[in-house]
Amino acid sequence: MTNLIITSLKNPLVKQLRKLHRSKNRHQQNLFLLEGNNTITTATTLNYPLAIVCCTPQWKKCHQQLWQTITRQAQRVELVSPEVLSAIATTVNPDGVVAVAPRQLSQQSDVIIQHLGLLAERLQDPGNLGTIIRTAVATGVEGLWLSRDSVDFDHPKVLRASAGEWFRLPITVTNNLAQTIQEQQKHNIQVIATVPQAGKTYWEIDFSRPSLILLGNEGAGLSAELIALADELVTIPLDSAVESLNVAIATALILYEAKRQNS
Repeated sequence: MTNLIITSLKNPLVKQLRKLHRSKNRHQQNLFLLEGNNTITTATTLNYPLAIVCCTPQWKKCHQQLWQTITRQAQRVELVSPEVLSAIATTVNPDGVVAVAPRQLSQQSDVIIQHLGLLAERLQDPGNLGTIIRTAVATGVEGLWLSRDSVDFDHPKVLRASAGEWFRLPITVTNNLAQTIQEQQKHNIQVIATVPQAGKTYWEIDFSRPSLILLGNEGAGLSAELIALADELVTIPLDSAVESLNVAIATALILYEAKRQNS
């Protein structure tokens, strides 16, 4: 790091990092953005690799301990003006620090669930995915399998909604959720599909058994293919005036029932 402060929006580094707002460029560069004190603190605590960190002089002055940690762990650190920081960040009022990290997926295709796992098909809302990740970590979920046509697992809004817990949950993106389900079933893992209508409510399931919970798209739900593979179909009872629950809220209810049964 030099003592110079980057002030121009035309700086090549600034142009490169602004491109990471778009999914296409995150994939091409194999990088993604980390924003805010909580997210970056968690990343450093868990030794997640940081390629570049940009912060304002004022942020550096106010966060000396985190600054020292960053300078030891990041490959490159740059001071930038508040205007440049705002241009790099995706948030309206950024904390004053943005990091860039390599995209890293967990290679857990051969991991067998010991207690609880999640599998999500075609999730589209990054806020939902981030909230599901946060709740999953809070309830002891061992891993999340995500269909490749879901929202990017490292979308900036996913990380923000996860409140830093994103780093603590192994996530695998796969083209073949059905194969993942079948592999788990070979090891006597019960597979539970959440559907609008079913003969059982979620609290009637025995979660003392290792379980894989299937979550569907916000509007369309689970595909018929995945529903057909499930060992159990469960629903969340609703008053007649309510059509459905948000997928993140529905997931939280089921995960906390599983936690209750195993406490």
